[in-house]
Amino acid sequence: MLGVGFLDANGLAFRLPDGRELFRDVSFKVGANAVVALVGANGVGKTTLLRILSGELVPAEGSVRVQGGLGVMPQFVGSVRDSSTVRDLLLTASPKPLRDAAHELDSVELALMETDDEPTQMRYAAALAAWGEVGGYDAEVLWDTVTVAALGVPFDRARFREVRTLSGGEQKRLVLEALLRGPEQVLLLDEPDNYLDVPGKRWLEQRLAETGKAVLLVSHDRELLDVAATHVVTVEAHSAWTHVGSFGTWHAARAARVERLEEQHRRWDEEHARLKELVRTLQVQAKISEVMAAKYRAMTTRLAKFEEAGPPPELPSAEKVTPRLRGGRTGVRAITCEDLELTGLMKPFGIEVFFGDRVAVLGSNGSGKSHFLRLLAGDAVHHTGTWKLGARVVPGLFAQTHQHPEWVGRTLVDVLWHGDDGRAGRDRGAAMAALHRYGLARSGDQRFETLSGGQQARFQVLLLELSGATLLLLDEPTDNLDLNSAEALQAALAEFTGTVVAVTHDRWFARSFDRFLLFRSDGEVVEVPEPVWDEERVRRVR
Repeated sequence: MLGVGFLDANGLAFRLPDGRELFRDVSFKVGANAVVALVGANGVGKTTLLRILSGELVPAEGSVRVQGGLGVMPQFVGSVRDSSTVRDLLLTASPKPLRDAAHELDSVELALMETDDEPTQMRYAAALAAWGEVGGYDAEVLWDTVTVAALGVPFDRARFREVRTLSGGEQKRLVLEALLRGPEQVLLLDEPDNYLDVPGKRWLEQRLAETGKAVLLVSHDRELLDVAATHVVTVEAHSAWTHVGSFGTWHAARAARVERLEEQHRRWDEEHARLKELVRTLQVQAKISEVMAAKYRAMTTRLAKFEEAGPPPELPSAEKVTPRLRGGRTGVRAITCEDLELTGLMKPFGIEVFFGDRVAVLGSNGSGKSHFLRLLAGDAVHHTGTWKLGARVVPGLFAQTHQHPEWVGRTLVDVLWHGDDGRAGRDRGAAMAALHRYGLARSGDQRFETLSGGQQARFQVLLLELSGATLLLLDEPTDNLDLNSAEALQAALAEFTGTVVAVTHDRWFARSFDRFLLFRSDGEVVEVPEPVWDEERVRRVR
């Protein structure tokens, strides 16, 4: 499909409220028929950059030009747990004029319930006209197609359904269907694959390959990036650079770029030292010779211009995340389930998990995987049958949605200072040392809810480390982690003395496990010898 849209970012810079520079001179273009991946470590500003591109934030410097209309998928899609409706969710991915017209229409409809007079009727007529002018009726036709595709029901039946009754994958699919089918020719997608199961990710990969739109996406799924991306924009060292090619060749391109930058810095340093030494020498000679004084002034000017031009682009820092997941010895049987059934989600099943096992829990969204982890963590999940943990098994849960109301309004240092059940408090020095190992030292005095999704994920892993857990219950732990952090987590899990049970749709991450528990779409729970992703194979497994 031939597209007409494009996005042009030119010289963008942004500074945090405390004055720190997040990035500067960021320039790139996303053309029609291109899928550009935006990558970088957690906290470097990828989501902030998307907010600038969408017009939500104003850059300190630079400009953004968009042609063909702009559609945006916010990062929160998939974790909505409030009373908003399907219609509300679809409006969040709609242009502002449509959102404004919908708000006025809703407001006047409420007013009519209280006062059905002529002025309110006139206001209602104006609201209906405005709704039509901004394309509201066309949007409703589109949404009908979208809800049928994503939920299997028409829009009239789905519009008032509360979003919190949908799985994260269903929320993502709704918004992605609306954006990919909609008229906007430029799409900004923040973590579009989060909450999608593997069939959903493959669906997304196919749709991205087919669209003629200009797409800029943030994702940490290496397989999706390798399949879908045509270009890679890397945010690092307070700036950005573009790799023209697939993600499969990005690592080699980055290594070559770093090598070139190191050579440029070496040469710049050598020339800088040479010029400064000449200036010092001529300064002494200028005191005894007018000719040398002229040369001294000329060389001083040359040095000043050299320094004003500045060194080559900043070298990226080699930030490392170093979890220390120690765990401890437990009883031989870590988890025992007999005729366990989570009401309405699965059929009764039994399983024994032994000390040291690495169990990947697979299956489609809504099949009960996350509820299973929550039950093992001790949450009140309605069930029948029995389950128990073995001797000295201490569970620690990593929550996929990062919903921790007890941390809202609190800084990371404060959370670590006060401790928690099974986790001793730490003074500021010890807290900052722990945060440093997770690349979070600069964020120690930030409130938890202000962190990026990846930073929140790293903080959760840190608290698991400090809790003394011997059974790690991980719900999509790699979803928001940057590539380096995900690899560091996998290495730490390999060294962990204990048992790991992880729900995951990360195809790369799953291959590091040795047991696979499959939650089938028909409610059966079975163990399989290898990861099973394809829905047709899921139905065939017995």
